[in-house]
Amino acid sequence: MDDIDALMSIGAFGRRVGLAPSALRFYDDCDVLRPAHVDVATGYRYYAPDQVARAVLARRLRAAGVPLGDASVVLDGTDEEARAVLEEHAGRVRETAASAQSAIAAILHDLPAGTRRVKARVGGAELAGAVRQVAPSVGSAAAREEFPALGCVLIELGGEEVRLVATDRYRLAVRALRPTSVEGDAYQILVDAREMKDLAAWAVRLPDVSIEVDRNGAWLRGGGDSRALPTVDETFPDYRMILDDLPDAPHRVITARAALGAALDATGTRGTPVVLRTGEQQLTLTVGESAATTLPALCTGPPLRIAFDAELLRSALDAAVGPDVLLEIVSPVRPVVVRSADQGSFTTLVMPVRDAGAEA
Repeated sequence: MDDIDALMSIGAFGRRVGLAPSALRFYDDCDVLRPAHVDVATGYRYYAPDQVARAVLARRLRAAGVPLGDASVVLDGTDEEARAVLEEHAGRVRETAASAQSAIAAILHDLPAGTRRVKARVGGAELAGAVRQVAPSVGSAAAREEFPALGCVLIELGGEEVRLVATDRYRLAVRALRPTSVEGDAYQILVDAREMKDLAAWAVRLPDVSIEVDRNGAWLRGGGDSRALPTVDETFPDYRMILDDLPDAPHRVITARAALGAALDATGTRGTPVVLRTGEQQLTLTVGESAATTLPALCTGPPLRIAFDAELLRSALDAAVGPDVLLEIVSPVRPVVVRSADQGSFTTLVMPVRDAGAEA
């Protein structure tokens, strides 16, 4: 037993480690932090100096929202077990925060305008480029007829980014812009993609433009002029949930963007999937019984076979920039991230298609 004279009362110990006596009693009941000594006659709890580090760590874990069961693993498990538990908890926290942010933005969108004023300033050419990149991913006329939001570009304002997002449910394009200034709270608006293209053609010649939302509507202003942003009152899909649901990709392919695009163009077929096979230093494309096309590539992960609609994959390549393209592949049935190998501000997700050859 520890020297009784060196022990601290529950109040003194709590002050030292930043925990209330009630919390220490709770940790005792849960076997997280047992006192070093309990007076049999009075029931008073006493703690030893060498318990300070454990108590402080327990407090930090609870402050981070770590569940009690996971906290016990961190306190008593191996370093590897503790790291795994904390990384898993961090992932859950990110997902929850992203979902909350999206939900709050949607609620703010539905609230009466009041005195709200949101403003973000970006480069005119950068905005036009972002529209060019995401617009190919909007839905077809048939999709827009059924789900009008799929014919729109989502513009998210607030924080350190301005995001433009578009999807047709088979592709998802996200471009982040770094604004030179931001005023007001987070907000999002939906603008018809056709209207957005016209506005981008106007903005491209301006050094900078501001996207503004106030009680009277939404506006694009620059060069002493302004254009109304005609908003659409629809609900955009929760794209953040899709992005957050993607695990780390075990397969990564880097190849020349122009060469891959030319190979897709050479397939010359519609409706027939193009099959990609990865190798150690190459990427092979085949369509049906046609001859294979092989491209130099940097591939990580085990060999993989995956099929795409050639037109969808081609449009993702067209929207990217730079000489090289990066494919991040989780599996042949999960969305594939397509982005420029040297630019992380633009991301496209493309859904693979059924690969009949692999099933035969």
